[in-house]
Amino acid sequence: MLVTTLERTAPAAVPALGASRRWEWLPFFEAYFSNFIEGTEFGVEEARRIAVEGFVPAARPADAHDISATYRLVSDLALRARSAATADELLELLREQHAVLMAARPDKRPGLFKEVPNYAGGYQFVAPDLLEGTLRRGFDALARLTDPFQRATAMMFLLTECHPFDDGNGRIGRALSNAELSAGGQVRIVIPTVYRNNYLAALTGLSNHAGTGQSLIAVLQFAQRWTARIDWSGFGTARALLTASNAFLDPGLADATGQRLILPP
Repeated sequence: MLVTTLERTAPAAVPALGASRRWEWLPFFEAYFSNFIEGTEFGVEEARRIAVEGFVPAARPADAHDISATYRLVSDLALRARSAATADELLELLREQHAVLMAARPDKRPGLFKEVPNYAGGYQFVAPDLLEGTLRRGFDALARLTDPFQRATAMMFLLTECHPFDDGNGRIGRALSNAELSAGGQVRIVIPTVYRNNYLAALTGLSNHAGTGQSLIAVLQFAQRWTARIDWSGFGTARALLTASNAFLDPGLADATGQRLILPP
């Protein structure tokens, strides 16, 4: 369904142009927002100290590890562009990255696929006994896509729908989706706090068969265009642009007040 819609959508490449310094702080903010979406909330300055300087707050060591581990996964030049060429490689990559992400949470069974069904808002994700087969079939379906954005979108939905682990699924899904973009030299997608509801609604809608993926494609395309327009060369510069574009706003407050994610000029 989604793959067919993607095949019928004209590719619109958003290449990651410019010197590496242009993108220097993107991995930090990608990790920061990816965790904030999942409820691991720190002030952005404290998160910078955790991810970049190695600071560990005594009251929240596991939360701090979540941020630093996500940052490691999306900042390491080899890890961030490592995409699977086969279904076996996808399963291996999922286990490896989850083991890194959840290393500080042994109760979440780092690197092990779920054994108990998981839910969100009453919706049941793929059952544990069907998980590996669904991941393999899903990978085979998206394998015929060659455009990096199309592959990233299909990977995002596959991993969201499967929810392969007890915890950390959103962060792993976004990291592996973005790996498809990095491998193809395209701009990675950052989902800022203010855009959380748009992003989750598009995923939920597709899970519930509301359309064939058009909303998810549109949401991710806009997020990628927004990401491409931010100057990530300095922490202060990027933070100022993020603030001006409403990126840090609580999504509920933003919806109530009619404020939206703004594309920088």
